[in-house]
Amino acid sequence: MTTPDLLGFPSTGSGARSLTGATGVPTTAAPASDTGSPVPPPASTPSPDATGASSPGATSPGAGMTGRQVSQQPSFSPELARRDVPILHRTVNGKPLVWLDNGATTQKPRQVIEAVSGFYGAGNSNIHRGAHTMAREATEAYEGGRTAVAQFLGAGSPDEIVFTRGTTEAINLVAQSWGRANLGPGDDILVPVLEHHSNIVPWQMVAKETRARVVPIPLRPDGQIDLDAYADRLSMRTRLVALSQASNVLGTVPPVREMTALAHRYRATVLVDGAQAVAHFPVDVQDLDADFYVFSGHKLFAPTGIGALYAKPEILEAMAPWQGGGNMIESVSFDRTDFAPVPHRLEAGTGHIAGVVGLLAAVNWLTGFDRPAVAAYETGLLDYAQQAMATVPGLELLGSAPDRIAVLTFTLAGHDPARIADWLDRDGIAVRAGHHCAQPALAHYGVQSAARASLALYNTPEEVDQLVESLQRLQKSG
Repeated sequence: MTTPDLLGFPSTGSGARSLTGATGVPTTAAPASDTGSPVPPPASTPSPDATGASSPGATSPGAGMTGRQVSQQPSFSPELARRDVPILHRTVNGKPLVWLDNGATTQKPRQVIEAVSGFYGAGNSNIHRGAHTMAREATEAYEGGRTAVAQFLGAGSPDEIVFTRGTTEAINLVAQSWGRANLGPGDDILVPVLEHHSNIVPWQMVAKETRARVVPIPLRPDGQIDLDAYADRLSMRTRLVALSQASNVLGTVPPVREMTALAHRYRATVLVDGAQAVAHFPVDVQDLDADFYVFSGHKLFAPTGIGALYAKPEILEAMAPWQGGGNMIESVSFDRTDFAPVPHRLEAGTGHIAGVVGLLAAVNWLTGFDRPAVAAYETGLLDYAQQAMATVPGLELLGSAPDRIAVLTFTLAGHDPARIADWLDRDGIAVRAGHHCAQPALAHYGVQSAARASLALYNTPEEVDQLVESLQRLQKSG
């Protein structure tokens, strides 16, 4: 996929050179050695055979592990990503950082950091209404980000993209704008049990206002959505189905396309939460036929405080503003206010302009890799991690759906999840502990909290080994 060049600004970093694009706006380019284009993997990286399996006789990565070798695709190695992410080279408690908390937030490549710094250092301006040069440059960068997000999601037009603070705000926007206008007494909102609280609570709030009801869809023992129960609960009363494309706590990847098609037979609208999906595999909202699709930038190697809502144009056009103020109007008097066309009428106030600049840089960075090869690498890493963690006495992984992203939520006999996270932190290993804003999903397994290691394209088998070795020492410590 081709995304627009970063309409950025001279970087304040020492490693970048300034270019001038076709628009005349200065842009930032990385040194040639750090562009993210494929390079030969490090000498220690094993080479897969044509099927993706490890070569005969290959040894398992890391000390003491005997699990299956993780496949390395010729066009991708985690080192390609790691070299761009400065924070991965720091230490924590005197140990090299092992960042396994990607489900909470991903780390940022220097291309994103420099883009945001460059904007504030050389291009900071408000957008849309300014006549001066910097206002035009900032507007081009902001709208260039909208175009990039539309292409990234496979949307038909940039006008189908609304910038928000993230997934949570996007879902609340849909609930308060579309939901208030379209939900009423007796209507059903179907929500799978595996959902994040951000895809449950807003629907409970609007259901209370409109006298609709939220109907949970149960899970099967392996963490998959019970599709028979889903089909049974669908009816002409169903107005909305809200589901994640990937679970933040179980890693489950539901058959969203098929579930959407079934919902549409009942004329139900479908919202897809893509917060955990967009960093792991390509998304095509038109192929999914999603009516709404939402995600957060900070789960996509971009800054916090920026995200996006996609909606089909006919649905977006009918949505009333949720918030009022500047930027979302055409004219205002005390007699009447005329609103701006979509998407701007749903973006009240000054947006997170630097966040959009960073989001554009993150999209360009991620799509610079061979994404099918990245997905294959992550699948192999997940498989390796599951086998490795099975060697830890008393460790139980939650969820075993066949289609999953690289999320490993677990309990360890005799140890509270917070204690596990604290122990691992002493070894420089960052994992998440708690309910993960997915209490119904954990309750399905009879627990209130758990530890979670969530992997990304820059994680390595050696880091998995460090996690497993630390957990084994924790068990031995009593």
